[in-house]
Amino acid sequence: MKLKRTVILGVLCVASMAAMAQWQWIGQDGRKVFSDRPPPSDIPEKNILKQPAGRNVATQATAPAEGSSTPATAASAPRPSGKDKELEEKKKQAEQADADKKKAEEEKNKKAKAENCARAQQAKAAFDSGVRIATTNKNGEREYMDDATRASELKRLQGIIQSDCK
Repeated sequence: MKLKRTVILGVLCVASMAAMAQWQWIGQDGRKVFSDRPPPSDIPEKNILKQPAGRNVATQATAPAEGSSTPATAASAPRPSGKDKELEEKKKQAEQADADKKKAEEEKNKKAKAENCARAQQAKAAFDSGVRIATTNKNGEREYMDDATRASELKRLQGIIQSDCK
């Protein structure tokens, strides 16, 4: 009784494996091969025992003959895929987001340069007026700039104006 169940179970397993496979052919070594993929191109048509419904072996991609420079027509034809459009759309959106981010960064830098330019021009106008300029030291005391410090600060302001006020 137990042997009978084992044999039936084995037959069912083999039958289910054969039913699930879409392709069946006799391989180079003479054994039957079950697969969900088409056989290699070196298997002759006469050795293909089973194939998916609605497919011809002749329409499968075949390797070009030796010396032939033309590829197989099925291999060179574009394969339709629904995900390619989605991928292209995502790629375009990512590129657009990068471009927007870059543009926003450029606008921010432009605005900062304009602000720096205005501040430098205002400070230079104060230096050019001849008014005594006071600064605060680290102790919080007010100190007036001497001529050397005033000249170096004026030079620094002129450099900012040249770089940011274009």
